[in-house]
Amino acid sequence: MKTTLRKIMATAVVLFSAIQTSAAQNPIAQTCFSTDPAPIVHGDRLYVFTGHDEEDADFFWMHDWRLFSTVDMVNWQDHGSPLSLFHFKWADDRAWAPQVIERNGKFYFYVPVHSKISGGMAIGVAVADNIEGPYKDALGKPLFEDGKWDHIDPTVWIDDDGQAYIAWGNPRYYSAKLSEDMIHLASEVKCDSTVKRYTEGPWLFKQRQLTKQEIKQMKMTKKELKASAWGKWFLIYAAGGVPECIAYSEGNSPQGPWNYVGEVMAQTNDTKSFTNHSAIIEYKGHNYFFYHTGWLPKGGGFARSACVEEFQWQRDGRIPTIIPTREGVAPIATFSPFRLVEAETMAFSQGIRTEWNTRQRRIWVSDIQNGDWIKMREVDFDTNAPASRLNIEVTAASALQGGNIEVRIDSIKGDVVANVEVQPTGGWEEWTKFKASFNKEVKGKHDLYFVFRGKKGIKLLNFDSWRIY
Repeated sequence: MKTTLRKIMATAVVLFSAIQTSAAQNPIAQTCFSTDPAPIVHGDRLYVFTGHDEEDADFFWMHDWRLFSTVDMVNWQDHGSPLSLFHFKWADDRAWAPQVIERNGKFYFYVPVHSKISGGMAIGVAVADNIEGPYKDALGKPLFEDGKWDHIDPTVWIDDDGQAYIAWGNPRYYSAKLSEDMIHLASEVKCDSTVKRYTEGPWLFKQRQLTKQEIKQMKMTKKELKASAWGKWFLIYAAGGVPECIAYSEGNSPQGPWNYVGEVMAQTNDTKSFTNHSAIIEYKGHNYFFYHTGWLPKGGGFARSACVEEFQWQRDGRIPTIIPTREGVAPIATFSPFRLVEAETMAFSQGIRTEWNTRQRRIWVSDIQNGDWIKMREVDFDTNAPASRLNIEVTAASALQGGNIEVRIDSIKGDVVANVEVQPTGGWEEWTKFKASFNKEVKGKHDLYFVFRGKKGIKLLNFDSWRIY
């Protein structure tokens, strides 16, 4: 009886885990740990730069940064690593929380790293002509260092008058003006130890002014408007000790003085991470709050992953309380399959990793074994669909046995609408195209799954791209 009960309970746990995974949208990436998210909108896409916790780490041993992007908030493309410690010859360790900002057609990548020069933490800056890189050290030395360990987690903002500001710090809060070229300080560094409950991970954000029409529509009185946060500066940060909550203060200047407002995301062990690091951004008329958790398998305090929630500003222009959820955010667009799609674009996945060839500027899905899968959301099979029977073409490579890619709809165990057989190609980067026809008509919007099958216990194939036609 006990054995039967254990089997029933084990089966229930597996089924519950599968249900959770099928509904999950957080963390936004599963191919690696992706800590300290820093979003930026460029063109039609939302990009998120992150740190990268190594697997099985016992401290914040971090060596590179990662990049992901989306146009619909649910299907995220993995862009690999645009920058690493290798690019800073004066640094030797601790590639911690980044932020990237655009100015005059260039992209500036601010990072905290351990300096071989001073032996403390320092702020570095890299630059690129393209948001996806390649980035290079802009100075060949730190932007700022003085041998102390305070100098981590830089955040940057350009004010309406064109003046740029940079801030950072743990446990004290530092800030300064940046020069027009974005790679030199234009003022003395100000240290402000009065920010209430401040610990680390600052994010500068300037709340917009309400328009006259909005004031009229909201029926805001002059007294309400004066007491509101519309037009004020927000300083959002990790606060309150371990485990960290997210709190914020507001002020009339990017360098304070700061008045404490309250908590945004409360202290909790539910995230399975004793640290947190947040950012807020507007994208396509939606407001998003980014943070990190330890929710991936083998996740925890030194293995964190970026997550996101949507929120609405309160009437007074301040931030509401935000609860971390596994479900994440809703899609804001559909996904067309009738084009070339990079295989590293996905809503959720299990078991896989990504690799890249920098010289070829190519990224692909790797470490594929039997039972691994990729999920795409809101795939639209109606708009611009071909009149004839559907086919799928994939680009893949295999040095060993090859394998099958089952194309399923609606769930991991949903109908198999196509089955692509990938033969050995002679090498893991010997790319070959493989095709299959759909065995049934597919209409409307569906979740689309690629489920990988083959011999157990070995790597089957690398997966570069796909298209339905």
